[in-house]
Amino acid sequence: MTLRFDKLGVVIAAIVAYAAFLAPFATFRANRIVPGQARSILEALPSTLGVLLLAILLVGGIVALLRTPLLLRLAASVVALVALAVLIGVAGGFLTPAGNTFARVAPASGFWLLIFAFTLLLADVLSRLNLSPLARVGVLAVAALAIGALLVSGSWDSLSILKEYASRADSFWAEGSKHVTLALGSLAAAVVAGVPLGILCHRVEALRAGVLNVLNIIQTIPSIALFGLLIAPLGWVAAHVPGAAAAGIRGIGTAPAFVALFLYSLLPVVANTVVGLAGVPRAANDAARGMGMTDRQRLFDVEFPLAFPVILTGIRIVLVQNIGLATIAALIGGGGFGVFVFQGVGQTAMDLVLLGAVPTVALAFAAAIILDAVIEMTSTKRRTDSE
Repeated sequence: MTLRFDKLGVVIAAIVAYAAFLAPFATFRANRIVPGQARSILEALPSTLGVLLLAILLVGGIVALLRTPLLLRLAASVVALVALAVLIGVAGGFLTPAGNTFARVAPASGFWLLIFAFTLLLADVLSRLNLSPLARVGVLAVAALAIGALLVSGSWDSLSILKEYASRADSFWAEGSKHVTLALGSLAAAVVAGVPLGILCHRVEALRAGVLNVLNIIQTIPSIALFGLLIAPLGWVAAHVPGAAAAGIRGIGTAPAFVALFLYSLLPVVANTVVGLAGVPRAANDAARGMGMTDRQRLFDVEFPLAFPVILTGIRIVLVQNIGLATIAALIGGGGFGVFVFQGVGQTAMDLVLLGAVPTVALAFAAAIILDAVIEMTSTKRRTDSE
């Protein structure tokens, strides 16, 4: 019998072997800012659980390495991820001395590499299973519910990032609300302004190159530089325009962050609107003209519905981009999860950095999956309607 190896599985198995047996699983620190002491899996967990986790990881690595059935690979990845999620919480309680409120236990590089390896295996399996858009959203919902259950159960309360959250719970949700408001608000403004501008650029060819070139130039300006460039003009507006300051417009704060994110959002929305409208089959337009449709009717009843999946792709790009860029808004007082990131950098507290970074990554990841599903469903509907 000849063993057949999976190419991606070879990489996954190598990562699992290194992370499980050579890299540290958790880091113990006497307080939040001192250097940490690395702990392997067998040192970070009670002996029985440590051996059990190593066995699960070993079996998962072998399943990934060999060309095994998809359902077996799915089961191996899910079991490994669940075991890692549960046992890192156990490690936090095991390593923390009783009654010690200053000690910090954090996942180390081995844990993150194992999470990456088995998430990669799970993503590969799900892509091969060719799940429907709704099924992919369902998987995301199940994962979110599982993480929520672990958070509510208190299984992770001994971990350093949750200790940072416990002391900042109110501000965490307040900054999270600002972060989401900045990302979604600037996206909504860009759609309201960008879609009509894209339609105009599609109809007036002489205008197209100039508008897209200007938006391209804006897109190349580094985010911090653009935030800085907006301080002076918005400060002038706040000082000289009656009611502007009362409305929240000032040189620093939410206003320049919102304007910068809006400007960054315009290019994908406008460009995808132009591309989507340009991709409408000429035969569809000719048929609409033959039916006596006006230009307005053709735009809203024929061209825009056919171009919508492409426009939605631009909106997806903007949303994921804005969720990430909103982190930088904290540098000019705009709030958001970046507040924790930059506080953590200033205090050399990595757990505080993660408190801002992890929800930002999670939001971007969830937004990408949901909008990808919506795009695929609208594209399928478009193909079905055209047939």
